[in-house]
Amino acid sequence: MIDVRILREDPEGMRERMAARGTDIDWEAVMAADRERRETLARWERLKERKNKLSGEIGRLKKAGGDAADLMEEIGTVSAELDALDQPLGETERRFSESMLDIPNLPDAGVPVGESEADNPVLRHWGEAPAFDFTPKNHWEIGEALGILDFARGAKLTGARFTLYRGQGALLERALIAFMLDLQTREHGYEEILPPFLVNRDTMTGTGQLPKFEADMFRTVDPDYFLIPTAEVPLTNIHREEVLDASDLPAYYCAYTPCFRREAGSYGKDMRGLIRQHQFNKVELVKIVEPESSFEELEKLTRDAEAVLQRLGLHYRVVELCTADLGFSAAKTYDIEVWLPGQGTYREISSCSNCTDFQARRAAIRYRPAPKQRPQLVHTLNGSGLAVGRTLVAIMENFQQGDGSIAVPEALRSYMGGLERIPAAK
Repeated sequence: MIDVRILREDPEGMRERMAARGTDIDWEAVMAADRERRETLARWERLKERKNKLSGEIGRLKKAGGDAADLMEEIGTVSAELDALDQPLGETERRFSESMLDIPNLPDAGVPVGESEADNPVLRHWGEAPAFDFTPKNHWEIGEALGILDFARGAKLTGARFTLYRGQGALLERALIAFMLDLQTREHGYEEILPPFLVNRDTMTGTGQLPKFEADMFRTVDPDYFLIPTAEVPLTNIHREEVLDASDLPAYYCAYTPCFRREAGSYGKDMRGLIRQHQFNKVELVKIVEPESSFEELEKLTRDAEAVLQRLGLHYRVVELCTADLGFSAAKTYDIEVWLPGQGTYREISSCSNCTDFQARRAAIRYRPAPKQRPQLVHTLNGSGLAVGRTLVAIMENFQQGDGSIAVPEALRSYMGGLERIPAAK
């Protein structure tokens, strides 16, 4: 949630920065809701102050043996007015909160202005794309030929965009999860968490998935729970409605979870293969830090995610998202895009974002810089470390061999019982 003071003090600046996002917001309605809320609250507070003053006067008058009948009549009138304001005050608070929850985060001042992903500048490349003496295949052809991916039976079990991993395909996925967790916990200082995969509505609201993106979520009806779209949701909300000590920061968390997304509005895109699934595995990285260090922490977070691809020997590039391509909660984002030779393109495999105080304000996550100092909002960051299924896709396409087999990256062999190659079907 944005700081409402910015909306009040610099409404034109707010509109310009949001316009760079391509966000269509009824600013007049938002500001009207804020004015109505403040006016109603001010009236309620004046009445409350008058009631408290009258109560004191009545007490003193009765103690002195005086007649408090007139004051008693007035306090009854004030109390009735207060009661009559309860519902309007609650209604104005609700309207204001709803309008603010629909506003995305402000882009950081240094984010490049652009109109689409075509305007995202490429910052750097790592490694080289592999050269083949044959025409490389895409991963769904390889997976089906090897019998390690079964798209037909996955669809039979559930529906479109669900896949069955088999044999060494399942082993490779499991190896990637263990490898990613070990790298981040042993070398980069993250604490491993195994969170619930179902969360409540407050948790989803805290990170910005609700209310705006409810159509993209899978949910249960009774009770009202949501299957997590990413471990960012439970990890960030670990400290919801808490005040941390400065000594608790920075907090680095990582988690493997399955992720569930309805992908509403994406039908017809990436229908083949593993790129856009309703259920997929991911290792997520989350940081909760002091505001002064958050942009430095974003650079570190991105390098932590890049390290996975470097250890696996996969060619990739890093792009910075322009204003129009930023996610709802992000102030600044780097996307890591891995090269997929079977498809002849780069595809996002990690998105690393600094959400500044946007999620912390929604989730009421604060810290006390020093004893007796007033609590302040933390900054939150998140990034994939990595999307496991897409990493498996990258391995299959980059390490495919002319005989139809797949070479196993050296970093994964100890996790796969020493296996060096997934052999071609005979």
